[in-house]
Amino acid sequence: MKVNLTFLPRPQFRPYLNRKERWAAVVAHRRAGKTVACIMDLIKRASENRQREPRYAYIAPTYTQAKDVAWAYLKEYTAAIPGIEKSESELFVALPHNGARIRLYGADNYDRLRGLYHDGVVIDEAGDHDPRAWPEVIRPTLSDRRGWATFIGTPKGDNDFHTIFERSRREPGWFSGELKASKTGLIAEEELEDAKRTLTPEQYAQEYECSFNAAVLGAYYGRDMEMALDEGRVTKVPYDRSADTFAAWDLGIGDSTAIWVFQIVGKEWHWIRYYENNSQRLDHYVDWIKSLPFGVHKHFLPHDAEARELQTGNSRVEFLEERELNCVVVPRHNVDDRIATARVKFNRFWFDEKGCEAGIRALRMYRAEYDDKHKTLKPRPLHDWASHGADAFGLGAMGGEEMKQKAPIPRPDTNWVA
Repeated sequence: MKVNLTFLPRPQFRPYLNRKERWAAVVAHRRAGKTVACIMDLIKRASENRQREPRYAYIAPTYTQAKDVAWAYLKEYTAAIPGIEKSESELFVALPHNGARIRLYGADNYDRLRGLYHDGVVIDEAGDHDPRAWPEVIRPTLSDRRGWATFIGTPKGDNDFHTIFERSRREPGWFSGELKASKTGLIAEEELEDAKRTLTPEQYAQEYECSFNAAVLGAYYGRDMEMALDEGRVTKVPYDRSADTFAAWDLGIGDSTAIWVFQIVGKEWHWIRYYENNSQRLDHYVDWIKSLPFGVHKHFLPHDAEARELQTGNSRVEFLEERELNCVVVPRHNVDDRIATARVKFNRFWFDEKGCEAGIRALRMYRAEYDDKHKTLKPRPLHDWASHGADAFGLGAMGGEEMKQKAPIPRPDTNWVA
């Protein structure tokens, strides 16, 4: 049986749709049609697959985004296939002739993909995904079937998507595509001129000209981090044996836990280690702390660490103190105070570029939530993968400022190796 899917791709996407490479990265301006092109690519490849029970996935930053952005297209372009199976509750379609299934997922719950296999995946707005989602979960799902992957999106600063796109431009086995509004001709010139008048130059460069260098809209620490980079304060920062060492925790329950380790040396703050993980018991993070080649003299914890668990009757503060960690609970405060405290002293912050790589990336991407309806920033941070590291960072700034006013901390007479 032959079925006409009545799809005529835009010429700008034909090179992508005809690619032979296993991996692909496509940076495209807003309204270029990248979602439609990728959905049709999934349908075409799924329909031609002759392996047993083919599986394909479209993965957006959140499950809601996947449904809002791609579900209508997936249903529309498979509607002409006789016997097509659709699931509104699970967001998948199944092709009748070979059992191939195309399903939508959200990277906000990427652990749901563990243990699955895929013949191909599209990762939409890759820069908004948790950086661990691809290497730890999604990439392994492609191994046994030698599946392919496409990363698509619009730039949002120097994030993982930027790294992937640059890799696609220089390494064999990659298809690399860049569609700027000034070159594609997909958006009328008068519309682009109106966008230039409406948006800031940075916004226009990011959204329409595919610039990764433009400041991320609403980023709290974006300019501060750029200044730190320009001034050489993101470099190799050694541990100082003569200074106290602190750790600031953002504790997650069923969510990520993030830890910054830092020292205050004179007027400078040295951020020397960063660690984050999820779905781990507290023992895991204690083990990480004790694996460091130096002692941590005080640990700053958020106020909710004092809450007692119903099952054990103990708080997380008590748990950590039982394991010989010297803990201080930072009094409850609002997020604006935490951000302001960090920003006011940011010009004194130094970061170890290797030990804090993931944390630095989180700080650069920590931003205010955007109201798409009113085209304004909301007065609260976006809760995504970057917020855990940023919350721990702000907590450390608040806790460390208090410690500067107090007497030196007695060194523990343990087996720490300096």
